[in-house]
Amino acid sequence: MDINVLPNNEIIKLSDDCFNVDYKKTLVHQVITSYFSNGRENIASQKNRSAVRGGGKKPWRQKGTGRARAGTTRGPIWRGGGVTFATGKRNYSEKINKKMYKVAMKSIMSELLRSKRVIAIDKIDLKEIKTKEVSNTLKKYNLDSVLIVTDKIDEKLFLSARNIKDVGIATVDYLDPPLMLSFKKILITKSAIEGFEKRFGG
Repeated sequence: MDINVLPNNEIIKLSDDCFNVDYKKTLVHQVITSYFSNGRENIASQKNRSAVRGGGKKPWRQKGTGRARAGTTRGPIWRGGGVTFATGKRNYSEKINKKMYKVAMKSIMSELLRSKRVIAIDKIDLKEIKTKEVSNTLKKYNLDSVLIVTDKIDEKLFLSARNIKDVGIATVDYLDPPLMLSFKKILITKSAIEGFEKRFGG
C-alpha cells in the first residue's frame, strides 16, 4: 500500500504487514472493551453482617422473653445491620496480551487508511506557539475533526492546538484504539508513520 505525503506529494510505500491488515471487528471490540474496563473504578461498597461493626453480644436470652430468638443486632433485618447481598470489591480488568493489542492497532490503522481517513504530512514545524497557524493548516486540508499524530512530544504544537475544537494530539507511543476511532481523520507525520511500523509491525 502506498500513501501520498503532503505537501510535496511524495509517495512512500507502506508495509502490508502493518498497514494492510484485514479489519478484525471482534478483536477490536474486545480490545476497546478491555481498555475501558481496565480504567474502571469500583466505588460501590456495602457491608454484610460480618463486616458491620458491633453486634457481638446476644441482645436477649434465648427463651422466655416472648420475642424471636436473636444472636446479633447486626443481621439484615435490624436497623444498622449488614446488607444481605452486599456489593463488595470487584475486579473489572480484562487481560489482553501484547500480540492481540498489536494486531488490533494494525487492523484499525489499516481500515482507516482504506477508508481514506489518514492524511500523511511531511512534518509540522512551528516556530512559535500560535493557534492560528495550526488552524490554518487544518483548514488547508479541510480537517474539522482530527487527531494529529507525531513521533515525539511537541510542546509548541500541543499548546497551539489545545484550544481548537475537535482536535487531539498524540504521539505514537501514546496511541490507543479508542483515541484512533474518536476522530473523523488522522493527520500523521512521516516520522510517526515510521514510528508506528517500528512499534506495531512484525
